[in-house]
Amino acid sequence: MTSGEGAGALPPRHQMLPAGWIAEVVTYLEMHAPPQPRPEPAAGGMALQRIHPDVVGFLERFRRVGEPWLWASRLRLDNSALTAILTADAVEIYDLMIGPDTVGLLELDFRQNGACELAFFGVVPEAIGVGAGRFLMNRAIERVWGRAPRIGRFWVHTCSNDHPDALAFYIRSGFIPYARGVECSPDPRLEGVLPREAAPQIPVI
Repeated sequence: MTSGEGAGALPPRHQMLPAGWIAEVVTYLEMHAPPQPRPEPAAGGMALQRIHPDVVGFLERFRRVGEPWLWASRLRLDNSALTAILTADAVEIYDLMIGPDTVGLLELDFRQNGACELAFFGVVPEAIGVGAGRFLMNRAIERVWGRAPRIGRFWVHTCSNDHPDALAFYIRSGFIPYARGVECSPDPRLEGVLPREAAPQIPVI
């Protein structure tokens, strides 16, 4: 099918965004069975710790991990909406620790019957490249598929503003891409949600 044909036809190829907006290509991925475990570095003091953070504690972690990639969704929620997520019985939040230091964030959302969303996953910039992401993903997969057969689908979405290796990392981890979309939103740096100097690799326009 060529561009412009069929009920799902897209608008013209080039779309100009209003000043102050950003666009990102979003890829959706899923798995329906546990993958073969991937080797990980020796733990090196790494540990996963379930937490029950309040709004302030969660957002501090969210910013440390996500600011370089313009994570802003949770920063736009009011306190009551975010508290409802953080206190939901079916939402599990974990710190990744290296010794006494918190270096990563994992949020597993089991609120959809029979499925789990990898809602947030990442490590702080200084922990990239030391095996922390692989350790964290292996623990996430263990926790999700430890609930089988009640859980039959584990899914995640990532975007083109995320770490350049994020999509490939998820595929190596056993997720299979199944859909793609485009998301447009106000630039959080111009909203004041994130600092102006965040994510310098993405120009402010």
